[in-house]
Amino acid sequence: MSLQNLADAIRAFPGVTRKNKIHEVVDLLPTDGFDHVHVAAGEDAAALDIGDRYVLFATDGIMPSLLRSNPYLAGYFAVLVNVNDIAAMGGRAIGMVDVMSLIDGTVAPELIRGLRDGVSKFGVPIVGGHTHPDCDYDAIDIAVVGTVRKDALLRSDTARPGDDIVFVIDTVGYYPEDTPYAYVTTEGRSDDEVRAQLEAVAVIGERHLAHACKDMSNPGDIGTLGMMLESSGVGAVVDVTRIPRPEGVDEVHWHLTYQGCGFCFACNPMCSQEIIDIFAAVGCEGAVVGKIDGSHVLRLTDGTDDVVLFDFDDEIITGIRN
Repeated sequence: MSLQNLADAIRAFPGVTRKNKIHEVVDLLPTDGFDHVHVAAGEDAAALDIGDRYVLFATDGIMPSLLRSNPYLAGYFAVLVNVNDIAAMGGRAIGMVDVMSLIDGTVAPELIRGLRDGVSKFGVPIVGGHTHPDCDYDAIDIAVVGTVRKDALLRSDTARPGDDIVFVIDTVGYYPEDTPYAYVTTEGRSDDEVRAQLEAVAVIGERHLAHACKDMSNPGDIGTLGMMLESSGVGAVVDVTRIPRPEGVDEVHWHLTYQGCGFCFACNPMCSQEIIDIFAAVGCEGAVVGKIDGSHVLRLTDGTDDVVLFDFDDEIITGIRN
């Protein structure tokens, strides 16, 4: 694999480029002046101060292409992506609400089945919502609420120079034929196993093992790291040969994949192995894949060559820098 080809593929990937507009929305809807908003823009979930804990609040919409091609997975992933966002903050999800938009009032049975299976798998109920029965499009969107101890909150804008970069990924899964960039891992695991993977992040937060965390989402593993670096105002060097990957999966394709269970941590090097061990106990592969530095540049290396993926002095992913 050519590093330059990988860098070009990540830069052009819609999972990355569609994040470019985020700062424009954030700029129009500032949270300054609201004392109870601890963190918001650029995080996987907002953290709202309620006294002794933070309430975590997040939402995600499912892309129309997935809903058209695989309504079951659209429902299932609507749950998965939201509980992952709460987990990435070190929290535990406690409830969700949905907004379902329908053409001619027809509810797709497979969509509902996916939502129900997601609720059952992750143990987080849908407690309400809203239905539009007369839209000219189909859509499913979910908002989720969770909680976290104040001292256990994991943010994505707090990576520090000198930190190790630890990737943990469940590499046991499959690509659905009609969803080539989603790697499904949770369907083949028991409810207890899936919930233990999310709980592992909360444990890391409560043990103060990591400085920063993000769940691997639409930009892929390296693209997700790029968002962490951008918001933290730092740079990094990543050795792509160290990133966990299943045998037989094309390397470029893997780095553009939405992971069923994947998290990126920035941590003191003394804590790296403990994070890897915690996730190994719940079925995930982990590795130190790079190092945070004081530059604003994300570089990729394979041990021989290296290439600049993003220079955040001149480029953006989300445009949010805290």
